[in-house]
Amino acid sequence: MSIPQVVEGAIESKADLVAFLERGCKPRSEWRIGTEHEKFGFCLADHSPMPYEGPQGIAAFLKEFARRFGWEPAIEAGNIIGLRCPEATGAISLEPGGQLELSGAQLKTLHQTCHEVNTHLEEVRAVAADLGVGFLGLGFSPKWTLAETPHMPKGRYAVMVSHMPKVGGHGLDMMYRTCTVQVNLDFASENDMVKKLRVGLALQPIVTAIFSNSPFAEGRPNGYLSYRAEVWRDTDPQRTGLLPFAFEEGMGFERYVDYALDVPMYFVFRDGRYINVAGASFRDFLDGRLEALPGERPGMGDWADHLTTLFPETRVKNYIEMRGADGGPWRGLCALPALWAGLLYDSDVLEAAWDLAKGWSAEEREALRDSVPRLGLAARIGGRSVQDVAKDLVALAREGLTRRGNLNTTGDNETLYLDTVESIVWSGETAAERLLKRYHEVWKGDIDRLFEEEAY
Repeated sequence: MSIPQVVEGAIESKADLVAFLERGCKPRSEWRIGTEHEKFGFCLADHSPMPYEGPQGIAAFLKEFARRFGWEPAIEAGNIIGLRCPEATGAISLEPGGQLELSGAQLKTLHQTCHEVNTHLEEVRAVAADLGVGFLGLGFSPKWTLAETPHMPKGRYAVMVSHMPKVGGHGLDMMYRTCTVQVNLDFASENDMVKKLRVGLALQPIVTAIFSNSPFAEGRPNGYLSYRAEVWRDTDPQRTGLLPFAFEEGMGFERYVDYALDVPMYFVFRDGRYINVAGASFRDFLDGRLEALPGERPGMGDWADHLTTLFPETRVKNYIEMRGADGGPWRGLCALPALWAGLLYDSDVLEAAWDLAKGWSAEEREALRDSVPRLGLAARIGGRSVQDVAKDLVALAREGLTRRGNLNTTGDNETLYLDTVESIVWSGETAAERLLKRYHEVWKGDIDRLFEEEAY
């Protein structure tokens, strides 16, 4: 989750909020790919979660990473809570339970993206080895209870912790025990944003199924392939889900702003601290009627912060975020951006992807989101299995990436990063099902083997 947004500018009216989103429009030549991925840290000796303090803690890890690789610490209330790349090309942040997130740079090609992923994980592994810790890519914490999971000293999380149990049954699990991979992509115009948003929302459950990788909780199978996705279904209905309004006539930047204004606030960041305004209305804030800050009106940084507290499956800022995949193994981290860039960055492929999904009703889309966490590729929509739809998507993504024509130094185009996805889709075996098979047949029910064999 985000650190405070540094965005200058006053807000005079709702039109300024719409203009903020409109500023994301870019010509195709400036479209980029930004990849974010989270991972669980654990102590090698006993597979317990990394605490914040201590010689094997998150703070010690961040300080050593900064010293060794020249990153700049991000400090809140005297605590190190993240790192910024000195070239301003990325950041490392902490999720509530200590999950480590790389927010990658905006890069032109998937070759650059995968180089970034590989460099980051190699650096993480080097520092981790010296501290006696490791990192694991999964969608849900496989062993630790909520009570065993540490809390990071970030003010926004304290606000969320008090609010989450009031609006859903799994909000704290989402915060402390899930990890995801997401990709951020650009749009050319309002119409392009709308088309990409609709395709992203409609197909997100398919992508969730492909990347299912969270079959364990508290040391045993949890009955799901993507328990992370199941947790999101019961987190906060006002700020999550598939946004049915996005498929309605008149959808555009202003309609998304109206949605964002109707989602209750969490906090306002002032003078280095988070002020709890959970449940308050940003509309009241616009009118200077926020009870916690009487007479004060928001700046554009407040609006940018508020947008980070919306958690739909596909999210709009100055770009579009695809948010539906479980955290995964090293080999799969380049696959998610490859799939979405292939689908959304070629106009013909984008149209063909929309053709696959445009006949699905809102009820069918919701039913798919409900069934995928448990059934994965075996779920069905529109008379077809998710596996069959996924095969079509991979073929379209391969077509889109081929036409991009970006070659690496050995002459390979970007389709090579789809190999992991293609293997899953054609075999019908997700990462979750592979892990379950190993748990039962090889590990004989010993969840600790997961940490030994699947760590980065």
